Amino acid sequence: MLTIWFARALRSVTSDGPFLVTLPWAPSLGLSLSFYLDGLSLLFALLIAGVGTLIAIYAAAYMRSSPAAGRFHATLFAFMGAMLGVVLSDNLFTLFVFWELTGFTSFLLIGFQQERSEARSAAVQALIVTGGGGIALLAGSMLLGQAMGTVSLSAMLTGGARVPPGDLYTAIVILVLLAAFTKSAQVPFHFWLPNAMAAPTPVSAYLHSATMVKAGVYLVARMTPILGGTTLWTMIIVVAGAATMAAGAWRAVQETDLKTILAYSTVSALGALMLLLGLGTDQAVTAALIYLVAHACYKGALFLVAGAIEHETGTRDVTELAGLRRAMPWTSGAAVLAAGSMMGLPLFLGFLGKEALYDAIQQQDRWPVAILAIAVGENVLLGVAALTAGVSPFFGRAVAALTAHEAPRGLWIPALALAVTGLLTGIVPALVEVPLSLAATAVLGETTLVSLAIWHGVTPTLMLSVFTLAAVAAAYRFRGHLRRLWPGSLRTERLYTGTLAGLDAISRVVAPSLQSASLRTYVMTLVLVGGSVIGTAVVAGGGRQGFAVTTDVQVHELLVAALIVGGALSAASATSSMKAVLSLGVVGYGVALMFLSFGAPDLAMTQFSVETLTVVIFVLVFRHLPKFYALSPAVIRARDALIAAAVGATIAALVLFVGTSGTESRLADYFVETGPGLAHGRNIVNVILVDFRAFDTLGEITVLVTAAIGVHALMRIGSREDRRS
Repeated sequence: MLTIWFARALRSVTSDGPFLVTLPWAPSLGLSLSFYLDGLSLLFALLIAGVGTLIAIYAAAYMRSSPAAGRFHATLFAFMGAMLGVVLSDNLFTLFVFWELTGFTSFLLIGFQQERSEARSAAVQALIVTGGGGIALLAGSMLLGQAMGTVSLSAMLTGGARVPPGDLYTAIVILVLLAAFTKSAQVPFHFWLPNAMAAPTPVSAYLHSATMVKAGVYLVARMTPILGGTTLWTMIIVVAGAATMAAGAWRAVQETDLKTILAYSTVSALGALMLLLGLGTDQAVTAALIYLVAHACYKGALFLVAGAIEHETGTRDVTELAGLRRAMPWTSGAAVLAAGSMMGLPLFLGFLGKEALYDAIQQQDRWPVAILAIAVGENVLLGVAALTAGVSPFFGRAVAALTAHEAPRGLWIPALALAVTGLLTGIVPALVEVPLSLAATAVLGETTLVSLAIWHGVTPTLMLSVFTLAAVAAAYRFRGHLRRLWPGSLRTERLYTGTLAGLDAISRVVAPSLQSASLRTYVMTLVLVGGSVIGTAVVAGGGRQGFAVTTDVQVHELLVAALIVGGALSAASATSSMKAVLSLGVVGYGVALMFLSFGAPDLAMTQFSVETLTVVIFVLVFRHLPKFYALSPAVIRARDALIAAAVGATIAALVLFVGTSGTESRLADYFVETGPGLAHGRNIVNVILVDFRAFDTLGEITVLVTAAIGVHALMRIGSREDRRS
């Protein structure tokens, strides 16, 4: 249904332009959920919903015998909703929320088979890497909102304003690109994507080829009209994209596992997309969008084929697979079609994407030869990877040990549908011209019409395509030699594991002192840190200027204050529980008298009741306890006393500073004015507790009820033990 709805929205966006839907959330605070549908978000939404529909059909067959299929499907659809939220969000902070939801749900999907250690470690790795990028996105969004005066993407895009150059612009660019690079597996963050192949095949096909890893590409495309066009933006993206193209393609031909080959080729394709968006010209952006759609079709199909092969043969090792075309004719047809598009054979959409890539690079003013050489080398290696993953398992002499047969229809129909889509849109490219034109218009900020054709005559670009295919055929013959050229694992991954090992070592040293299981230590740490922060704020806020006495101090107030201080000192120096309880009661009664002297009889009566009840209960319980003993050395007790005195003095200074600073109290007047109208009550204290601080009061009541239930349970257990004895 979503796919149909977004397809029908093509006509609305074409005729009426982008539209914004706003759902009020907290209007009094100016918060709302806003979603923006333009050409770019519509193209991504069509991919997410369309490919997601086929993946859901595939997953139903793939997970049919799994007892956890329900949990898997629920998480998969939650991820789909989060991805739609990313591409449709108009508010920067809503975008961040959905961005993090994609990371969280992908963590659950990658680690779905939690009994496997590799699945758990891959899920944690993906969460850490992409989660770090999410924090960068939050910081970048805050700075971008400050620079633009709004957090609405539609307002930024329709206004046509850009972030002015400067330190703020540099920070925003770095933070936004850090988020995009981590999510879309750009060098040096690319290592998490191949490791995520520990996930079930539907997850690999959906998250790591067509959707999640494209979120970073979407972010760069969305931010291009706002942040693009500068040397900083272009240099960072082009360098990272070129490096990712080369690294991913090179590693793809080293591997023998089907999913790992496809994973590294995905890394390379993501680098190509970033490179094109970094170049930023009309031709480059158009090429990126064509490449985006082509990649979603052929890579999703090849992942599904890899899952079907493993389902029927029990292996994904290409050195053990051959001659499956007779046993799996429909699956082999899907694989060959998808591999043809990935290689860039004519009549496939992948061919149009490769041609557009070459055209866009040749029209650049800077480094066209170097970038073109990298692009040609990448396409040669990706062609070898396509033949290895999509053709070699089905041709050649059949392996006798394999007893495969055609996969269930639910496993090959979605793959064939994606592969045929890549062929059909290549033969009739007009099918995708409208969504591509709308998306290009959204990225470039001006009306752009995309016109695709299979034949442009004999051009330099066509000669490059022919050379690429010839080089693919030659390199495929020597693929065995290519696999032996890789020296070892990725250094960036070793840096990641080394960093985690270092953090673990530090935690083993620090944790025992921080997690000592001593309530006294925890309280001291909290009090010391809180007091230090408050003291710093008081000094930095002008607390050194002294305090002006603005009210008269009465004698009875001094007496009550002396009573409170005396009770506190008595409780601290008490040697028995009874004396400590009574001393604390004196403190409580003193506070109640202070409330009474300042005209708050209801608070005073509440305090009197609570203190009386507390003292009575404590006396009944603590009279059975032994006397206090000195469990700490004198040095420790002196340290605790010094900390308590310092923090107490800090709090007293803060209260004096606030009370004598001349700052007007706005809350008191607000409660008095709005209490009768909003809360329908004239007792301000009750109104605050029941209405203005209702959640706080509810939390306190919940804590008391939980404690009461726990006490009741313990008493029941105790009575049962007594009866047994």
